[in-house]
Amino acid sequence: MEKAKLILDKDFTIAQIDPRLYGSFIEHLGRAVYGGIYEPGHPLADENGFRKDVIGLVKKLGVPLVRYPGGNFVSGFNWEDSIGPVSQRPSRLDLAWMTTETNEVGLHEFAEWAKKADSSVMYAINLGTRGIDAARNVVEYANHKGGTYWSDLRRKNGAEDPLNIKLWCLGNEMDGPWQMGSRTATEYGRIANEAAKVMKWVDPSIELVACGSSGSGMPTFGSWEYEMLSECYDNVDYVSLHRYYGNPHNDTPDFLASTMDLDNFIRTVVSICDAVRGKKKRSKKLNLSFDEWNVWYHSHEQDEELHKKEPWGRALPLLEDIYNFEDALLVGLMLITFLHNADRVKIACMAQLVNVIAPIMTRNGGGAWMQTIYHPLMQTSLYGRGTSLRCQLTTEVHDTRHYSDVPNVDAAAVLGDDGSVTIFAVNRKLDEDVCLDVDARSFGSFTRIEQSVLHHDDLKAVNTEENPDNVSPVSLPAQKADGSAHQIRLGAASWNVIRLIKE
Repeated sequence: MEKAKLILDKDFTIAQIDPRLYGSFIEHLGRAVYGGIYEPGHPLADENGFRKDVIGLVKKLGVPLVRYPGGNFVSGFNWEDSIGPVSQRPSRLDLAWMTTETNEVGLHEFAEWAKKADSSVMYAINLGTRGIDAARNVVEYANHKGGTYWSDLRRKNGAEDPLNIKLWCLGNEMDGPWQMGSRTATEYGRIANEAAKVMKWVDPSIELVACGSSGSGMPTFGSWEYEMLSECYDNVDYVSLHRYYGNPHNDTPDFLASTMDLDNFIRTVVSICDAVRGKKKRSKKLNLSFDEWNVWYHSHEQDEELHKKEPWGRALPLLEDIYNFEDALLVGLMLITFLHNADRVKIACMAQLVNVIAPIMTRNGGGAWMQTIYHPLMQTSLYGRGTSLRCQLTTEVHDTRHYSDVPNVDAAAVLGDDGSVTIFAVNRKLDEDVCLDVDARSFGSFTRIEQSVLHHDDLKAVNTEENPDNVSPVSLPAQKADGSAHQIRLGAASWNVIRLIKE
């Protein structure tokens, strides 16, 4: 059996992990809102129309914040449409997804849902068709205590206390030609700076995320970050990154190596942020918000057909990827990569949360279930809180179509506040187990080892409403630990959560 070795030392750390690393995203797109989190008349709907079964699954994920209301949607969105009596809210054409938005669920309703889900709101403002006036007004509406037009209107609309939204996105993917009101880097940097300035004048306690390039494959990537940060560096706190991966050519080894690209993407954006910092001679360091990430490719063809058949429909079943087991492996590898970069990646939002490229699926009038990708996200959110440790990993490597020297095993480790150490590990080898030697020499003796394994013999296996546990973690019998050196078997093509526990 092939061997790999992992050395951990409590003095070699990366950073404290920001809990917001396990965030998510709800856009007014497809059935994310209508038929997802909200379905009045459903047997499990609460008094406000929110599905209690969905809320339960979200709470189990431990989602600390949810980005809202978009996405591409936000670049044509008038936030004022989403407040006041529901019966008086306008229906609008959504040019981003060629559907009709009824605004039945708006700012107040979503803030209430987030409370029920034990989460908080990360609110995106429109810097496509709107500008700095709308930006300052929505902050005043949401966060100012009272005594002004917008804050008193919030109180009139039923929220006496401020909504206290503390994290705001300055638009979305503004270098994308598909975006309403797309801009050049300098144009965007200027308006982002002015919006950031007035938003912080209204509420100095908020944090702001500037739009990075829409993706590392964009012709604007790199120059976009440098030029726009040159305009707004002093008034923003994070730069956004978006990245999706797919396996349309059914090349699993290459697909599972995609996180080589992800790590390079993160390091490149960090270097650009620091270059602008150096140019401006600032002590302030910008961190990253990976506010869109996931696997996304299964639904492309069906979405094209649906748009042809039903233009301008309401809550169409768009972007409903059905995830398989190999997708879950890649999601686990992406989470491992975020933990490796926890010193700079402070926020991450899996896109999205329900139905739309999501870990949770629902049927209108029916059940809700966990897709395969739910499990690595849930386990990392549960056990990946504390301090990210710097792993010294020795493993054999392989080459794929696009990547060289791909580690057969990838792993991250987290020191919890209770003194436990949790190791997240993926064996990329599809046909051979690997024995992982864990040397936790500086931690002293552990008393127990727990291991959870996510594996299926069929890489294309999926979960369904009828068979929701087809791909789900299996807990192995706990082992008695002896000292600080341990041998862990990593099955072929598996996601593993290994917990070293002191009684």
